[in-house]
This record gives sequence, C-alpha cells and structure tokens, in this order.
Amino acid sequence: MTTTTDTSSGATPALDGIRVIDLATVIMGPYACQILGDLGADVIKIESPAGDVMRRLHRRTPDGIGALALNLNRNKRSVVLDLKTPAGRQAALDLISTADVLVTNMRPRALRKLGLTYQDLAEANPRLVYCNAQGFRTDSKAADYAAYDEALQAASGMVDLMNRVTGRPYYVPTTLADKVCGLTIVYAVLAALLGRQRTGRGQRVEVPMADTMFAFTLVEHLGGRAFEPPAGPVGFPRSLEPGHEAFSTKDGQACILPYTHGNAADFFAFVGHPEVMERFTPESFRDRLGELYEAIGRYTPLRTTAEWEVFCSEHSIPFAPVMNLDHAGEHDYWSEGHMLDVQRHPHEGPYRVIGNPVRLSDGSGGVRRHCPELGEDTDSVLSEIGYTPEQLAALHADAPGRPG
Repeated sequence: MTTTTDTSSGATPALDGIRVIDLATVIMGPYACQILGDLGADVIKIESPAGDVMRRLHRRTPDGIGALALNLNRNKRSVVLDLKTPAGRQAALDLISTADVLVTNMRPRALRKLGLTYQDLAEANPRLVYCNAQGFRTDSKAADYAAYDEALQAASGMVDLMNRVTGRPYYVPTTLADKVCGLTIVYAVLAALLGRQRTGRGQRVEVPMADTMFAFTLVEHLGGRAFEPPAGPVGFPRSLEPGHEAFSTKDGQACILPYTHGNAADFFAFVGHPEVMERFTPESFRDRLGELYEAIGRYTPLRTTAEWEVFCSEHSIPFAPVMNLDHAGEHDYWSEGHMLDVQRHPHEGPYRVIGNPVRLSDGSGGVRRHCPELGEDTDSVLSEIGYTPEQLAALHADAPGRPG
C-alpha cells in the first residue's frame, strides 16, 4: 500500500466526501483530477492494463514511475480495469454508480462504443456530474478528431500570435492547452456540484479544448474586432510589439517593465537620461511601445539585477529576475512557499512535489497519498463497493497481463 503523507493543517479538506472517477489520460484530465484530489476529493483513477502513457515518460528507472505521473497522480487511487471485457466494463459501471464526478477525455465514438456516455450512466446515477473534455465540440464534424496540445494551439489562434511576433509558426513551449483546459474542467465541475446542491441532480459538463483555448486567446487579442464593423485589428499591442521581452542586466536577465508614463519617466531619470521622455507624451505612450522597449533595452545593462530589483520595488515598476528552471528548487520564494518540496515516495524514493498554489484558511490540502503503482488499489477499492474475493479473482482471471 502506498505510504501517505499528510501536509494539511488538520482541518477537513474542502472536497472531503466527494468521489471523483478519473477516466482520463495524458495531462488535461489527470491534472484537473489532481487538483480536485489536492482539495480533498477521493479520486479513483481507472487505468487500462497498459496504464496511462504518462507513467512511462521520463522514468528514473526502467520500471519506475514517470516524472509527470508522480505529481499528476498524487492523492489518487489506481484501479486497473480492461473496459473492453464485460467484467472490466461492469466493474467500471459499478464504481461510477458510487461517484459524484466522472472526468474523461475519451472521444465521443469511444464513449458510445463502451456504453459510457452521459445518457448511459445518468439513469443509474442521476446525481453524477459527468465531464467529458476532448479536442472539439461533440456536435461538430471534428468531434472525433485526434487533438493534442499543439493542434489546439494551432486551432485557437495561439500559433498565429507566435507567428506575428517571431515570423515563425511556433508552438508555445508548454502544454498550454492541456493545462488551461484542466483548470477549466475544475471550475466547471465545481459549478455543477454547486448546482447539484440546489437541484439534487447532476448534469453533463462538456469542455471542448478548441473552444476553451479560443475564448482564452481572445480575452485581450480580439482587440478592435470586438466591434462591428471592426474598429481596428486584432491583437493586444503590448504583447505583440517588437522588443516585448525580458532585458539584459549587468549580470543576468530580468523583466523590467515600466508600465505607465510615470514608470517610464522614473526609469529614464534613474539611468540619467530624462530627455528620452520628451519623445513620449502621456497620450502617445501606449502607441509607441516598440520604440519605448528599444530605449529601455539600451540602459538595463548598466545596473545589476539586484540593483534593478531595489529600484523597481521603490517605484512600483513590475520586476522579476528571469529564473533558470534548473535552479528553481534553490530559489527562496519557491522554497519558503513550499512550492517544490522534496518528499519520499515509497517506491521511487525522494522526488520533488509541485505545491498547491491555492491557500485556503481551513487548509489547502497536501499530499495525503503519493502516486500509486499501477492498479495497486484495485482490490481494496472494489471491495469497498461490495466485490467479494471470488468476484475479484474472476475479474483478474479475465484481464490480460500488464506491461512493466
């Protein structure tokens, strides 16, 4: 049994008593369920006999648990079921009948084939909050298209933004769509649970990744196209201007961002060139950001990063040194906030736990349960819902072997 570590305040977690079935793979769905687990939900991850592919990515040892899985699967229990067998599918249905929430990223065709659509499940469990999150809307012709993060960055306009800035159709170098949509799943599920308190009924929640990322991208970048007829181009000027980047200092790099006309005046006075501001009136300031960034970049190398930190703090100018991710664990801010603590996994040994950034006064939740081995909770979880030793033996006999 996986050793647990309790880092909470001792108060009852916010989602204590809520059971979540994590029937998702890769990052988006598992990330959402990790957050729900951090907040106190009992998360049961149903995996195929092969296991979620994230278990095998960036492993320390050939048969170990992958780096992403260590955090994505914390505060969860792992149940292995082969949904393609009658016994495995029935066990999944039995588990789902006890759940408050189901999160899946299976495509609509697969859900229909397995009999796991909302319509299939709601009659047996009318209080179920059923969240399906896949690439595109289920009522669109793209409903069953394969969709990974890069495809959603392209579809939503994120790649267009990168092309406008760099001249190349780059992807943002993080799984942006997976994580934004994972967060969207969390608030959508919590809203549905709150609605259930009022109505007594669950509901189907759909989080199409393309739509989510489209709305996310256009918050500031719809620009003049928000009006009909258009009053200007798309795009948020500050983000798209040439030179919108961190600046070099005497000993490194930092975000030094005079955000207002007053900030800029303070900056150029500090470097001994107040005359630069003669070119920027309060009215023209935001229309000439590229020119402003170029001027700022000429003077930031004159001071050290530490000197810029003091100056920017005193003048309320946005500032942050550029952090090298190789050294994130050594940074006082992150260590003091317990955002990258080292804990010991019972099988993997010491590993870094990505902290929960949310602070709740009654307890934000911690690592109550380390990432389980594949299927290690199958028998205990099914026993909880009434499976006998004979039924468990029959289930195992019906399941194929699992790879390491």
